[in-house]
Amino acid sequence: MFFHHRLIKRSEERSIVSAIKKAEQDTSGEIRVHIENKCPLESPVARAIFIFDAIGMFDTAQRNGVLIYVSLKSRKFAIIGDVGINNVVKQGFWNGVKDSLATYFEKGEIAEGIKYAVLETGKLLKDYFPHKEDDKNEQPDEISYGR
Repeated sequence: MFFHHRLIKRSEERSIVSAIKKAEQDTSGEIRVHIENKCPLESPVARAIFIFDAIGMFDTAQRNGVLIYVSLKSRKFAIIGDVGINNVVKQGFWNGVKDSLATYFEKGEIAEGIKYAVLETGKLLKDYFPHKEDDKNEQPDEISYGR
């Protein structure tokens, strides 16, 4: 369904995947990153919701998946969590991560910003969804790509 265009360097991709693996060592939450050139919708949140469903992120036992969606040329991004997260956190839970991500992006540090957002997401989820010994990795750690 999704096409892999070289939207980011291989070394950046590897460092983001490493950040996902590291972040998920502390939480049972499942963190995914989706990158595409253009956001076909006005709202990056609406696009993130579509991608979330399309890649099956709702398919976790605790409904605790998080998607970090980035549209490079459209200069848009969104961070959304599944209902298991939204049911236990306060409104605005992601605001600090979004603000930091925006700062990284303004400086042109896309990969560093994504890595920061992934690691910070893991820290935030740890309080609500700590990692347990019998946790299974329910979602792939690889980045998914759009057009």
